[in-house]
Order: sequence, then C-alpha cells, then structure tokens
Amino acid sequence: MSLRINDTAPDFTAQTTQGTLHFHEWIGDSWAILFSHPKDFTPVCTTELGYMAKLEPEFAKRNTKIIGLSIDPVENHAEWAKDIEETQGATVHYPMIGDTDLQIAKLYNMLPADESGTSEGRTAATNATVRSVFIIGPDKKIKLMLTYPMTTGRNFDEILRVLDSMQLTAKHKVATPVNWKNGEDVIIVPAVSDAEAQDVYPEGWKTLKPYLRLVKQPS
Repeated sequence: MSLRINDTAPDFTAQTTQGTLHFHEWIGDSWAILFSHPKDFTPVCTTELGYMAKLEPEFAKRNTKIIGLSIDPVENHAEWAKDIEETQGATVHYPMIGDTDLQIAKLYNMLPADESGTSEGRTAATNATVRSVFIIGPDKKIKLMLTYPMTTGRNFDEILRVLDSMQLTAKHKVATPVNWKNGEDVIIVPAVSDAEAQDVYPEGWKTLKPYLRLVKQPS
C-alpha cells in the first residue's frame, strides 16, 4: 500500500523501549513524529537519535511527541541508547519501536509488502529504505513524508521548521514562503479575497502580484 500526504497514518500495536504501545492512542490529541532507522548501532543514526533527544523539549512545546523505530529487538535499543548518551551527550527519553517482524516498515511503505523474514540476519544495506520521517497530525493524518539515504544525516532543525509552518497554517489562512522561519512574513493564500483579508489584516499587506501577498505572521 502506497501512502500519500493526508492519508490516515496506519495504526499499529508495537513493543517499544517503554512497553507495549498502541500508536493512535499514544498520539492522542498531539502531533507526532515517527522517524525510522535501518539498524541499531549505525553511525549516522546514532547522531540523529542523540540530536532528537536534545530537541525533544522544543517539540514538546509544540504539543508534539517523538517516536523512533529500528528493525532490531527492543533489548538492542536499550544497549544502543547507552552508546548514544556516551557519544552524543544526550539521553533518549522518547520510545523506540522494535520492528523485528518488519510489519510497521511494511505498513508505512518503507519495505515491500511481500518482504519476507524478520530482523534476524538483515543488514543496514538490506533495510536502506527504512530511513523515513513522518509528521502526523492530531487528526491522525500524514502531514509530511521524507526519506533520506543512509549516508546523509537528517536535518531535524528543518523538521522543526516545517512543524512550525504546518501548525501556523492549520490555524490561519496563510502559507509560508521559501526558507521561512518562525516570526517572518507569510503569504495570504489565494482563496482569501482582498476584502476578506482586509477584515483579518486591517494593518494591510504587501502585494507583489495579485496572487502573492505578504503579511506579518499572525500571532
């Protein structure tokens, strides 16, 4: 099954470093970030997990939960967490899923649905496509999907930026321009007429083209 933005995120029950977890129930009324790893004790992923541990308070401020996934047993994750703390100077407090039967990777289209076997004997190379990030909204819909190569560390500052944009645009009829950062001007969406915009933004806006109107970020 292929997944697209605005599809309902597949629900699942999984074993994690924090016990059995029912995904949609765990998300509750929060946003969620699910990010996956091809195997434990891999160098790039070690740096990523540590950085996400450092960023977790920022995501918490945005009502967003973090959960990791790796195709290895949960017991391995606990040992890996020690390496992450030692080398990255950060303790992983968010749950890590042990996807030993590959079922969640298949659900999220990171591995083919007919992929056989378990985590036993698999390598990072055979799991290379399990390098994705999903942002999921409180409505349980997929808001973003990204997949990275194994040799390139993910930019989680960018994930935080995108989350800020999506949470803003979910509340206001605006979009965010290229390289936008929180606090910068935003775009009034074309569906909003000038008359309607005048009611919302009485202080006015800057019109570059009739379809491109810049305004201060709503509070």
